[in-house]
Amino acid sequence: MYKLDFKSQKTWGALASIAVIAGVLASVLAWTAGWFGSRTVSQSLVSETPKPFPAGFRRAHGKGICFAGTFTPDGAATSLSTARLFSQSKTPVVGRFSIGTGNPHAADTSTKTLSMALLLKTDDKQQWRMAMNNVPFFATRDPEGFLAMPKALAVDGSTGKPDPQRLAAFLKAYPEAKKYLAWAAQTPAPGSFSGATFNSINAFYLVDAQGHKQPVRWMMRPHDLFMPLDETVRQKVDHDFLFEGISQRLAQKPIYWDMVLQLAQPGDPVDDPSQPWPDDRKKVVAGTLEVTRVETQSTGACRDVNFDPSIVPAGVAVSDDPILNARSAAYSHSFSRREREIGYGKATEAVQKQEVK
Repeated sequence: MYKLDFKSQKTWGALASIAVIAGVLASVLAWTAGWFGSRTVSQSLVSETPKPFPAGFRRAHGKGICFAGTFTPDGAATSLSTARLFSQSKTPVVGRFSIGTGNPHAADTSTKTLSMALLLKTDDKQQWRMAMNNVPFFATRDPEGFLAMPKALAVDGSTGKPDPQRLAAFLKAYPEAKKYLAWAAQTPAPGSFSGATFNSINAFYLVDAQGHKQPVRWMMRPHDLFMPLDETVRQKVDHDFLFEGISQRLAQKPIYWDMVLQLAQPGDPVDDPSQPWPDDRKKVVAGTLEVTRVETQSTGACRDVNFDPSIVPAGVAVSDDPILNARSAAYSHSFSRREREIGYGKATEAVQKQEVK
């Protein structure tokens, strides 16, 4: 069903971009030291992170901007979960838009991956944190695959292409990556944050008043239309066009996304984020996110937030997805590292000077 044509330069360029993104993710995940393999392996991958890395920035998705908004439920999810997000009238939101690169000074055209992170605090003093991407599924089923992929896609200096045998061995070990590579090579770059769909990718459980657990994934589906950016235009846009665009748009009016829950059926893979569920699975619109303003990440409310997606309120439970567990550990480690680097309040000025605005 999925065919990879490795003859075109366009495909090689897309795979090179994927390798860069995978490398950043692999380095960040490897810092967790202990959730898989040996500590030696994890520490060796830390050394592969580009040096020097600007102090105080996230290692993955380093370039970002904070935003503020409100989530308003419509009541459709109250039978599925006791989480107050679905029943109280409104919930304030602290969020962050970012691109899929560790370099906080990167051009917005350096990646096709966009992210939305949310911190929602409900009136019962509980929190729900979300970290979503505009990709619908991950490349591999487990964290080890994240580490293997950048090596498999690494370009040989003599040929300008990945080593065929190394790539073949990776795809044999992780055959699910074929559909991700095909999808990534064919998917156009997004022209804005406002028209992007953001996916939880990992599965969770909604827990109702009787304790019944419903496996679920969700997406933030935009009210704005998706505007693809073709390669000709992509080569001409400004260095910070995505961040400038979201700032200019919000200066005119708010931007909206609907939170759409996709409900699994028995037999659907709950713990494998590389396998999307069939499109015919029931979907429930749980409410609407309204984004009203943005703030620089050096001084905005999102700066000191660890957007760990495993932090969920009563009425929601995490699945046994191994990548979800790895993300939690990586986010924690990255947060602690940033805390040491900037001293939270003592080095704010240094962060401000380095930040790409």
